[in-house]
Amino acid sequence: MSRKVAIVTDSTAYLPQEAIRRHGITAVPLTVVLGDRALEEGTEISAVSVAEALRRRRPVTTSRPAPELFARTYEEAAAAGAEGIVSLHLSAEFSGTYEAALLAAREAPVPVRVVDTGMVAMALGFCALAAAETAEAGGPLDEVVAAARRRAAGTSTFFYVDTLDYLRRGGRIGAAQALLGSALAVKPLLSLEDGRIQLLEKVRTASKAIARLEELVVSRVAAGEAQGPVDVAVHHLASIERAEALAERLRKRVAGLRELYVSEVGAVIGAHTGPGLLGVVVSR
Repeated sequence: MSRKVAIVTDSTAYLPQEAIRRHGITAVPLTVVLGDRALEEGTEISAVSVAEALRRRRPVTTSRPAPELFARTYEEAAAAGAEGIVSLHLSAEFSGTYEAALLAAREAPVPVRVVDTGMVAMALGFCALAAAETAEAGGPLDEVVAAARRRAAGTSTFFYVDTLDYLRRGGRIGAAQALLGSALAVKPLLSLEDGRIQLLEKVRTASKAIARLEELVVSRVAAGEAQGPVDVAVHHLASIERAEALAERLRKRVAGLRELYVSEVGAVIGAHTGPGLLGVVVSR
């Protein structure tokens, strides 16, 4: 069924496939370069393959979608009946995806609003879901964009990595760069703030770091409890047991919990965080 406003995002939203189908969201794939092979995230390379390559210290890099891919996506949405498109993407601090979408939007056959959400993973996914729900209710272009921005404003992301080395290699640690000398020797807890990764705390062991991650999430939910229900996503890379255990504890402790997702991140984010990633997205 056609809809006046189509929703486009990118593959780093890590939305469940069922949600993508139900809401008619299009996710444009980023690319992972493994050795001399360029592979599309989600169809041609898995997070497991990336984790194994990183363990073997093989070169792994990522790249944005080509503007031409966005152009085709926008043309297809218009041909299906869309009168406008909202294109929501991961933080421009991490990728040129937002810029590629902007370039394509200039030549699109219908108006396209391209949004740098400042988010990634299900923090981006929740923005896309909010936009899709508003579009399904008949909201015009500006209301759909506003819904995504409101969701972004009510979303927090915390995560643990076994080492900052992978983020350092990819140049993705932003303001934490100056702290590398001491942080590499401990277990770092990080957050996503204003589209950048910030080092929150340094903890001596993995078990203490994960326990602290849980407390940060519970505290953040409690601080905004009066604002209504909350959705939570627990992400991991090659650490399903830890992710499921954390999710079960959060299910018991988070007040006003509406939906709880547990999923492995894709190849792009995995390439920059490394095996052992454990992250939590809290979204009002």
